[in-house]
Amino acid sequence: MSDFLAEGDHVIGVDIGGTKLMAVVYDHSFEAKGRSKRKSKSKKGEPTEERLTKTIQEALEGAGVERVRGIGVGSPGPLNPKTGVIIDTPNLAWKNFPLAKYLEKAFNVPVVVDNDVNVGTYGEYRFGEIRDCESVLGVFPGTGIGAGIIIDRKVFYGFSGAAGEFGHMTLEVDGPYCGCGKRGCLEALASRVAIAAESAALAARGDAPNLLATCGTDLAKIRSGALAEAIKAGDTMVEGVVRKAAYYVGIATGNAINMLSPEAVVLGGGLVEAMPKLYLEEIKRGISDHAMPFLRKKVRIVTAKLGDDAVVLGAAHMIAERVGDS
Repeated sequence: MSDFLAEGDHVIGVDIGGTKLMAVVYDHSFEAKGRSKRKSKSKKGEPTEERLTKTIQEALEGAGVERVRGIGVGSPGPLNPKTGVIIDTPNLAWKNFPLAKYLEKAFNVPVVVDNDVNVGTYGEYRFGEIRDCESVLGVFPGTGIGAGIIIDRKVFYGFSGAAGEFGHMTLEVDGPYCGCGKRGCLEALASRVAIAAESAALAARGDAPNLLATCGTDLAKIRSGALAEAIKAGDTMVEGVVRKAAYYVGIATGNAINMLSPEAVVLGGGLVEAMPKLYLEEIKRGISDHAMPFLRKKVRIVTAKLGDDAVVLGAAHMIAERVGDS
């Protein structure tokens, strides 16, 4: 049983991703009772916030619950966790959007909004295998690349409230342009989009026949699972692209270990889930090459165990804490 919810209470955890929306209704012991999932963007141009409302409503209907104590949301950043305002999400076309107030008005319950990677890291910390740790770094490579930081068992937000923009660490000063406008960000070098673009070029010139057969050169189709299957089928150059990207993530993680000295690093996101062995190997290699020996010596490097549910569980726990303390 939760320390924050009474028997009969329910909360909703929401995961807003660059490609998907998911809402899950949980009872007082964080057992899932209803869930709904759909793509973030509509081909008909339906606003993301309207699709989000429908997703939450469908989860409620699936659970057979009319009212919940609150809604917790993990959203791409940067955002202000105190106000629930999404400052800027290029992938979803939100700019200074008051998401918390929007959902509070729509469902008439308290809402907490936090960065999706903070929330995913918190979910792993609360429900995964690193529950005994006091300081954790969560690294989630996917459509973007973010980090969640837990220090002294609390999410670290920094002065701005948006700490953890891991994907915008500059690794190549004159590198490729990133969606944020800078050059050489980790995200521009190692996100799934960056991997897909380089792999599509290989497919187009005949160097990735298995990927070409399954996805063509359509970046939207070259997802984590498709990359894993192409590598398994023998596309060695695609494997080289993915390993290089994973190693970049390892370099950045090593730098973060030098700065934060966490007790554990948890690796999650679609790419890690699809290719855990490959990512663990390359990220560990990057850490070994770039983190100081004394600082990396006893750091636990683990893969996330909650999969798609990390963010929704973390968000549900965050709102349960909020309403439980009120």
